[in-house]
Amino acid sequence: MLILGIAGGSGSGKTTVVKKIIRALPNSSVSVISQDAYYRDNGHLTPEERKKINFDHPSSIEFDLLIDHIDRLRRGETIPMPIYSYVSCGRSNETIPVKPTRVVIVEGILVLTNAELRSRMDIKIYVDTDGDDRLMRIIQRDIEERGRSFLDVLKHYEHFVKPMHLQFIDPTKRFADIIIPQGGANQVAIDIVASRIRMNLNEEKPIV
Repeated sequence: MLILGIAGGSGSGKTTVVKKIIRALPNSSVSVISQDAYYRDNGHLTPEERKKINFDHPSSIEFDLLIDHIDRLRRGETIPMPIYSYVSCGRSNETIPVKPTRVVIVEGILVLTNAELRSRMDIKIYVDTDGDDRLMRIIQRDIEERGRSFLDVLKHYEHFVKPMHLQFIDPTKRFADIIIPQGGANQVAIDIVASRIRMNLNEEKPIV
């Protein structure tokens, strides 16, 4: 099993990179573990308290559970990946079963901040995109998908997203084996990554 970690700032195009890598690999050979599914359950908080949650700080992630699930996949077990809602800031009672596959992609803004999680990764990738481009994507995403107003998005970006990116996320570039500038638009870099993965798969022994 090959474990890929794909990090980068909010709105950097990580999801696009993941989708393009999956399309370049054999069918049913990839599982994706989203860091966002492992945000701590804060569904008990009031709406005002939820607005104060810092989703861009490493402490917001239940890394112990995420690492345990990666280890279980490596042992050949199917794991129950949580379902997290940004609207309620809580986890659903239901989960998504994720089966072990030849390639497992762990994707999220903070996945390279945790040393123990990094130690599980065979390839570490950082998606690097200009801050203005990221902000435009964040505005569109948070209004359409997370029910925030334009002013709420800007306030959240100023108080949480930008300072946490500078403090925690951007510095994880130094842990990356590969940095992909321009996000999902960099087809050359994505092709190189996919080629490397295919080479590893050809050398890999079957999962037992």
